[in-house]
Amino acid sequence: MKIAIAQLNPIIGDLLGNSKEILEAAKKAASVGARLLLTPELSLCGYPPRDLLLNPSFVQAMDFNLQQLARDLPPELAVLVGTVDENIKAHSNGGKTLFNSIALLEKGQVQQIFHKRLLPTYDVFDENRYFEPGLKANYFSLDDINIGVTICEDLWNDEEFWGKRSYTTNPIADLAILGVDLVVNLSASPYSFGKQRFREEMLRHSAVRYQQPVVYANQVGGNDDLIFDGRSFALNRQGEMVCRASGFEKDLVVVEFDEVQRDLQVGSIAPRYESEDEEIWHALVLGLRDYVRKCSFSKVVLGLSGGIDSSLVAAVATTAVGQENVLGVLLPSPYSSDHSIGDALALANNLGIKTHILPIGKLMEGYDNTLAELFAGTEFGLAEENLQSRIRGNLLMAISNKFGHLLLSTGNKSEIAVGYCTLYGDMNGGLAAIADVPKTRVYSICRWLNNQALLSGKWGLEQMSSNSQSIIPENVLTKAPSAELKPGQVDQDSLPSYDVLDDILERLIHRHQSPVQIVAAGHDPVTVDRVIDLVARAEFKRRQAPPGLKITDRAFGIGWRMPIASKWVGMKYSS
Repeated sequence: MKIAIAQLNPIIGDLLGNSKEILEAAKKAASVGARLLLTPELSLCGYPPRDLLLNPSFVQAMDFNLQQLARDLPPELAVLVGTVDENIKAHSNGGKTLFNSIALLEKGQVQQIFHKRLLPTYDVFDENRYFEPGLKANYFSLDDINIGVTICEDLWNDEEFWGKRSYTTNPIADLAILGVDLVVNLSASPYSFGKQRFREEMLRHSAVRYQQPVVYANQVGGNDDLIFDGRSFALNRQGEMVCRASGFEKDLVVVEFDEVQRDLQVGSIAPRYESEDEEIWHALVLGLRDYVRKCSFSKVVLGLSGGIDSSLVAAVATTAVGQENVLGVLLPSPYSSDHSIGDALALANNLGIKTHILPIGKLMEGYDNTLAELFAGTEFGLAEENLQSRIRGNLLMAISNKFGHLLLSTGNKSEIAVGYCTLYGDMNGGLAAIADVPKTRVYSICRWLNNQALLSGKWGLEQMSSNSQSIIPENVLTKAPSAELKPGQVDQDSLPSYDVLDDILERLIHRHQSPVQIVAAGHDPVTVDRVIDLVARAEFKRRQAPPGLKITDRAFGIGWRMPIASKWVGMKYSS
């Protein structure tokens, strides 16, 4: 029996469009002889639908589209579609009114409905807000093959793999007791770098432990701040990879279940990415492209400072939406160095994007004159420095308003973590493209980008100029980073070196290490306390930031839920 995996990129709420995508995949699967087609979790509405699920008319429309889809599908094909199902007992027994479900569609009808059993509430997930957990193991028979059905998190609770259980139930163990021939998992698993290798290890352990082949179908595409990497795959009973779909793009792959051996046969296996930098690059390109497309923009604008951050964002944007759809704006002040302007223009030339120069010196004078009486007797300081950033932010927003371009914010994770950014200035924008990328990673991705420039066709950089061996000018990579808000300023006047800062932030934010542990790793106690204090004080800024593309397991987005008004200082080393 041939099993097809449709790795789809749904638009949240586009029920008709998503139905058409599923139907097209079904026709293609039927044309290659597939008997069963898998689609991702909530493939009909897109994941995550969030509070759209609180709207009864949205839920009713999903049911209507599901019934219509069942009638339209090729009659010889069985299809598993992600949808929601009403919990009819909620009104009498209590509980949430919906289930996160998979519908088995065949012969023009909805044949069975399966409910997700494990509902995650960590990081970006909030499924208990909407769904009631399913209570029984899910399976069906197709051509004398017993197929167990799991939905995303249902696979993530093997106590032998994790060393503990996070839920009381292990759906995979329950299916093993039932003796199913095959387990399928329909997922919408968000991307973070390194996660795919972890997924494969986890499912390999499950396949070997229970002697059940596993087929994993994952969503692909960007939805708001979340990126879904796809990379659906299948493992045989020995835990060996027999099929893997492409990463960061739609795909349809087919794997065959041998009814004699009761196992999966080897199919096409897409290669792994060679480095984390390559993987993150493709994630950022997909996330930015889909955010622009799904929010109905066609062009983007960003400020080009001649620095490393705006250079990377410009390169990502050029690949994502095309050089003709990117506008880079230079906004020099009297403190801007000649090399910053030159580096920004060199980058734009390498990328082939349009630029415009808007000097802000006279605008700065106007602000100074207006504030002169009120600021009399005070010294030049942060207020005056930040005015420059806010002038730039206003001009960029004016361009966005006038021409309908999406403004891209260019701040990196290191800066956002410690508040080295200006509200209503460089934080302005509709999307913070590298808000989850630490400064040191920004440098390594740019170096990777330059190394791959000669292979532009292979690496998805075909939009960029082939006249230069480097995309990012060498001076951008080697000069000291600076906001250039006062004479001779560099970032390290205010912050530790980025190597030090990023290691402290990694330990604090991602590993949840205590100050004692961070100091024990070799960091200066005073620096550690200062970074902790900066992170806490910057919370009010992060709450007002634009959505940022998530590429790590701990991003400053919907999964980061810290209070703004807080007196907690117990985490500091000195306390």
